[in-house]
Amino acid sequence: MATALYPGTFDPVTNGHETIIIRAACMFDKLIIGVGNNTKKQCMFSLQKRLAMLKRVAKEYNKVIELDNIEVVSYEGLTVDFCIKNKIEYIVRGVRANTDWSAESSIAYANQLLCAGVETVFLLSNPDEIGISSSVVREILLHKGDVSAFVSSEVLGVMNG
Repeated sequence: MATALYPGTFDPVTNGHETIIIRAACMFDKLIIGVGNNTKKQCMFSLQKRLAMLKRVAKEYNKVIELDNIEVVSYEGLTVDFCIKNKIEYIVRGVRANTDWSAESSIAYANQLLCAGVETVFLLSNPDEIGISSSVVREILLHKGDVSAFVSSEVLGVMNG
């Protein structure tokens, strides 16, 4: 049974994240969405709110496209240590552009050195979602703009609730 972890801060969850979630859930027997505590990032949304966003998204996928293999958890520390502790064989990362590839491949190489038993799988973003990022959504929110083109109604419901 192949288990994958899709780690991130998900501050907030974007349509791009959701696309990666669906694709990864279809590829693996179990997909764990891991909301990490990134010490380099100051989050706009609390950990509880980010978990609620992802749980609502996962629940919707379970109903609509009959995926029942998605679990949402939070964790602290190194992602690869979380994988080792929970017997997770794969880390899933979404890549939008060359800048993502540069940063993500460096992290994947470091993880490979820390634990050769955990592989990183890169999934390319859909072309129409390349410009969607959590930081863009946060900037729009800071200026009281409409983010409905960038996040799902499930995520908007949690943001506004």
